[in-house]
Amino acid sequence: MKRFRLEHWMIVTIYLIAYDMAAVAFSYFAALFLRFDCVFSRIPEEYFSEYLKFLPVSMLITVVIFHLFKLYRSIWRFASYSELYRITIASLLIAVINTVSMTLILGRMPVSYYFFGAVLQFILTVGIRFAYRFVLLIRSRKPLADDHKRVMVIGAGNGGLSLIRDINHRSKHHDCDKVCCIIDDNSNKWGRFIEGVKVVGGREKIISACEEYHIDKIYFAIPSAPFKEKAEVLKICSETGCELKQIPGMYQFAEGDVSVSDMKNVDVEDLLGRDPITINSKEVEEFIAGKVIMVTGGGGSIGSELCRQIADRKPEKLVIFEIYENNAYDIQQELRRTHPELDLHVIIGSVRDTAKLWEVFGEYRPDVVYHAAAHKHVPLMEYSPCEAIKNNTVGTYKTAYAAICHGCERFVLISTDKAVNPTNIMGASKRLCEMIIQSFDYKVKSGTAVEIPPLFTEWMSELKVDDKPIEVALENARTEFVAVRFGNVLGSNGSVIPLFKRQIAEGGPVTVTHPDIIRYFMTIPEAVNLVLQAGTYARGGDIFVLDMGDPVKIVDLATNLIRLSGLKPGKDVDIIFTGLRPGEKLFEEKLMAEEGLQTTNNKLIFIGKPIDFDM
Repeated sequence: MKRFRLEHWMIVTIYLIAYDMAAVAFSYFAALFLRFDCVFSRIPEEYFSEYLKFLPVSMLITVVIFHLFKLYRSIWRFASYSELYRITIASLLIAVINTVSMTLILGRMPVSYYFFGAVLQFILTVGIRFAYRFVLLIRSRKPLADDHKRVMVIGAGNGGLSLIRDINHRSKHHDCDKVCCIIDDNSNKWGRFIEGVKVVGGREKIISACEEYHIDKIYFAIPSAPFKEKAEVLKICSETGCELKQIPGMYQFAEGDVSVSDMKNVDVEDLLGRDPITINSKEVEEFIAGKVIMVTGGGGSIGSELCRQIADRKPEKLVIFEIYENNAYDIQQELRRTHPELDLHVIIGSVRDTAKLWEVFGEYRPDVVYHAAAHKHVPLMEYSPCEAIKNNTVGTYKTAYAAICHGCERFVLISTDKAVNPTNIMGASKRLCEMIIQSFDYKVKSGTAVEIPPLFTEWMSELKVDDKPIEVALENARTEFVAVRFGNVLGSNGSVIPLFKRQIAEGGPVTVTHPDIIRYFMTIPEAVNLVLQAGTYARGGDIFVLDMGDPVKIVDLATNLIRLSGLKPGKDVDIIFTGLRPGEKLFEEKLMAEEGLQTTNNKLIFIGKPIDFDM
């Protein structure tokens, strides 16, 4: 047989049992002593005799009840409300049993004897157990090391409280940061304390408090803050040069998961102050579900996000058409991992290749086409104008023509605000794309689609649809064409954000073309959400214009990015102005003056009235 060994917790239990028995003896003697004015000689002999006779029974009752309530098996270094609750109930039960038993067996004692005896016993049993945890807490406190960070928490509500408690809990077990002050705009909380940390004032105190308390990190802990107000506070925080993090959102907070490890970095998008864009997901899902969807340029920043959101809405098939194999491979692997049930087809090919387009349309017969394939870089297209026209304009023409001939229901062109009064080749090529789909839509609606000239080389002129001449398919054309126009997309391949981040990582300088240049910005998911919603509103020939919010100065964007990196503009990283590039505007327009606006069910999507031109 295995030799029995006394574990440490067993030794602790023996000590606790002995202590509890001593506590019972002391508590009820003290109650009797107090009852008779703290003079031992005044205690009647019969009372003292009854006390001594019942003492072993009272000790036994205490030990048995505490054992039944598992109070000898708790790990007291982690004692909490659960242990306190169990001690309280057990002590009340012991007091009742002691009172009833002693009265029935030996006779009635003074009322104060029962009351004060029970109270003192409760205080002594609770005290010894929680004193152990308190001593461990005091011993575990360490002075803040030189390499540890001093933290400011923005928000004295439930989010801030949860975060402060998590930081304090971590500091008990290992080295951690220290919360030094709290900021909250509610003046009723100023000068008061949460978990021993002072609420020093509102947002106007952020910069001065950072200097006073030598703050290294700022945690924004108001998950319910309106986006505009949040952006204003974060802009002030970004001026301090401190590391800046925030609670991810209301969902994590509601689930009770707020902790330091969940905090995420503040991105430049958070400083735009735009309210979250909402769409009618049910409409979009009903439109896409069960259809064959094709996305051209599906590996790009906009195209890949289109594929992700389309995959979420249960299409019958998703066909990704992409010329760049690395991008195509990345989105293919991602969707196979996240949507294993999706019927996914990834095709390498160019929208300039008529034969390839004809092959893909003939095999998959897409119901809806999102045409995102395009060259988008303004300065590069100035030096390669023929490529811009071949890829953007002619590619759109060929893809749209294939869609008509193969019975596609809807064709959605991804356009740009640079198509408005274009001053560069890229913008002009995209305006031509818009005119093409408007002309195609006019021809389809008027029943004259057969008049649309094919842009085929001579050897491709024999292409057919289902072994019938193209003219037969065009006579039954039913495709609706729409364009969706929006501005710059944060984080996309052609965005200034990745460029600025690379320049900051290299130590600068950050290059801005002009101090007054402004742009409209939107995040990739926002833009794609609105594209999908606009696609459901299409009546044919429409140009949808997305509300991009307020324009942003590029120099402010660069300044905020430098600050969010924990650096100071002009000191750690310089900003230099290089002059406008070929074809570049100081400001972008979302709409031609002649077009006017019509509203839709979504307040962020408008319909531009097409201007007249020679179809």
